[in-house]
Amino acid sequence: MAALVGRNHGLKVMRRLQKAYPDAACALIHDDALQLLVATILSAQCTDVRVNMVTPALFARYPTAADFAEADPGELEELIRSTGFFRNKARAIQEASRDIVDLHDGEVPDRMEDLVELRGVGRKTANVVLGNVFGVPGITVDTHVRRISRRLGLTDQQDPVKIEMDLMKVIPRKRWTDFSHMTILHGREVCASRKPRCRGCPLADICPSANVT
Repeated sequence: MAALVGRNHGLKVMRRLQKAYPDAACALIHDDALQLLVATILSAQCTDVRVNMVTPALFARYPTAADFAEADPGELEELIRSTGFFRNKARAIQEASRDIVDLHDGEVPDRMEDLVELRGVGRKTANVVLGNVFGVPGITVDTHVRRISRRLGLTDQQDPVKIEMDLMKVIPRKRWTDFSHMTILHGREVCASRKPRCRGCPLADICPSANVT
């Protein structure tokens, strides 16, 4: 595990990532907050590419939270089967949708405290929706952000919420959402779990874990 570093290191990491991935953005295709919330639930243990293959038919069949809430569970499960863990995901989508209908008049709320009160929605999903639909900065701690932040010495935590809190201290608030997108892309393209491509990595010379991970 790399030694922890401070805010100046976080700023340096941000600048390097910005230069390497200037066009990084949310890879989940969506038109509104509900669609992104559902797509994010589906993305657990699944690629964004696969989710994007499933969601056009899904959103056409269920355009509103009420439609999801009232959906036949078996039909919903079949539509999302290829994303894996489809029963759990279908239940999470329906429970969250019912809460959106019952507590928020069918509209996805735009505050963290309201989003995480929805069944099936945690801080990761909430931050994705807040940052990409409502313009509220948030750090999304997925497997890539967790791994890379630890390798860079930005955190020594394992728990996603604790990692998020550590990153909030060293990354400027206005860049939290961008940091998430860029780090996720870096994880997919360079800093892999088993065999990180340290040679040629734009962060190699400032990464405490370079060539030793």
